[in-house]
Amino acid sequence: MAISMASPLSSWPWAFLGSYKYLLYGPVVGKVVQEWREQGRLPLGTSWCLHLILLLALRSLTYQLWFSYGNMLFFTRRRRVVDDGVDFRQIDTEWDWDNMVIMQTLIAAVLVTSRVFPATSDLSAWDLRGWAIAVVLHVAVSEPAFYWAHRALHLGPLFSRYHSLHHSFQATQALTAGFVTPLESLILTLVAWAPLAGAFMAGHGSVSLVYGHILLFDYLRSMGYSNVEVISHKTFQDFPFLRYLIYTPSYLSLHHREKDSNFCLFMPLFDALGGTLNPKSWQLQKEVDLGKNHRVPDFVFLVHVVDVVSSMHVPFAFRACSSLPFATHLVLLPLWPIAFGFMLLQWFCSKTFTVSFYKLRGFLHQTWSVPRYGFQYFIPSAKKGINEMIELAILRADKMGVKVLSLAALNKNEALNGGGTLFVRKHPDLRVRVVHGNTLTAAVILNEIPGDVAEVFLTGATSKLGRAIALYLCRKKIRVLMLTLSTERFMNIQREAPAEFQQYLVQVTKYQAAQNCKTWIVGKWLSPREQRWAPAGTHFHQFVVPPIIGFRRDCTYGKLAAMRLPEDVEGLGTCEYTMGRGVVHACHAGGVVHFLEGWDHHEVGAIDVDRIDAVWNAALRHGLTPA
Repeated sequence: MAISMASPLSSWPWAFLGSYKYLLYGPVVGKVVQEWREQGRLPLGTSWCLHLILLLALRSLTYQLWFSYGNMLFFTRRRRVVDDGVDFRQIDTEWDWDNMVIMQTLIAAVLVTSRVFPATSDLSAWDLRGWAIAVVLHVAVSEPAFYWAHRALHLGPLFSRYHSLHHSFQATQALTAGFVTPLESLILTLVAWAPLAGAFMAGHGSVSLVYGHILLFDYLRSMGYSNVEVISHKTFQDFPFLRYLIYTPSYLSLHHREKDSNFCLFMPLFDALGGTLNPKSWQLQKEVDLGKNHRVPDFVFLVHVVDVVSSMHVPFAFRACSSLPFATHLVLLPLWPIAFGFMLLQWFCSKTFTVSFYKLRGFLHQTWSVPRYGFQYFIPSAKKGINEMIELAILRADKMGVKVLSLAALNKNEALNGGGTLFVRKHPDLRVRVVHGNTLTAAVILNEIPGDVAEVFLTGATSKLGRAIALYLCRKKIRVLMLTLSTERFMNIQREAPAEFQQYLVQVTKYQAAQNCKTWIVGKWLSPREQRWAPAGTHFHQFVVPPIIGFRRDCTYGKLAAMRLPEDVEGLGTCEYTMGRGVVHACHAGGVVHFLEGWDHHEVGAIDVDRIDAVWNAALRHGLTPA
């Protein structure tokens, strides 16, 4: 719902700054630097501004950790309250969730520099009486004040002008807790700070109270919006009074869906007293806790991690990374040692895990990841272990009732498992249909080639994809220069072509052979030295992972084969590696087509060249489009 821009306190005054809004912290940081220079040391015991910066970091970490936990589907998928995903539209809408934190930090900075609060040097680190006062004021002031203010925000004019934006989406996440208008942010600030103000006015304020109260407030807000049930229903069964003292994510989700009940801050007691407690709250909490909301996926895409840096692109790491095509951000480089540590941890004690999901026409599609990195697939001693992990994932999917499992990238490497044939032959009674999606990958690459092309240069020519591309093009009477040192493998492919088209397949052993060919199809990494043999104006089509780097400014470079999912996809909020929003690798799309068509065969091993056009047409028929 749209918020009226004319309504006071309905939009943020610094919205025009975009990402530069963080410069608003400049005066606070400047004050700390000034005090540091004056005292000759970091003013930890005397500077409220330094404490505000530390609080800002800790508060941001609190929201981030709850966001990460909520998206760790390998831990939380069975206890998700609302099974919808957070899509790109919601991510963009809630992008500036931290405006509330900025406002509160700036207000606090004004108060402390105006000496409204005593200096930190005059405060004790801990005062139990101050904590007791804060608890009493929270129950007696903060809870009822928020309850009635929240109910008022759900009335016609206030809801349409302010609160409706907060209710834009039913599937909440930890960051939704901060996604409010300035008016709502002011209300939350007064509610959160009233106990602190009371304790300080009574002369019993302390540094620990400031940290503890604010961080606990953020923690409970993030927990409620996490969309993951964290409290056991048995706790409420054993101690019924607790259900009135602490809310749950299930409790809050009912408020976001139905909007006419469960208005409390943290304590459902006030909903009970106000007659607005939703009677379904405890039953829903029990059902979610028992995993009754859990769904078995219909389709699974089995991927692996490319490298350490790209591992931070997963949706449970950073929203700003996973919701955009992968790129190396300098700000992430300090976190490389942590990501490297996780790689070692996965190497020794991890198993295949769920990464993300979306829905398409009522069917649940999930992405699972083998906890292995690209370089590990080329370690001979690791081959057996990787195949065992893939096999266990297939057997798990079969037991669960998954209908189609598509192997991605190196998980279907010919040298590793014959494009999946190893598993299908070993388990002939599999109900889950194992596919590699390469037929559609070949179709995407082939449909990128202009109709007037008479000659192409093909690297990776004897691979699964290279073979299919060469056999398809030669039937179109397009001359294919196949780069390979293996005459035997070339001859085997050439013999597969009809006799009248075999002449169009030509073996070459050096890149110099393509110095007059402007259409290169790349299935093997190209160095700058190798790329220099391409004539000016060459276009590089590619199916190599990771994609080659565009060193030539006088040439053009295609992206990896990909397709855009149909417009009716739901809950998709993660970009697949370097792909754009809503775009997936062609092998992923190939598995989707296989599922939507209901084909009952395993698509493993070599690509059936005769099926390339049929798979392409099926993809277009189901609404998948070239990216």
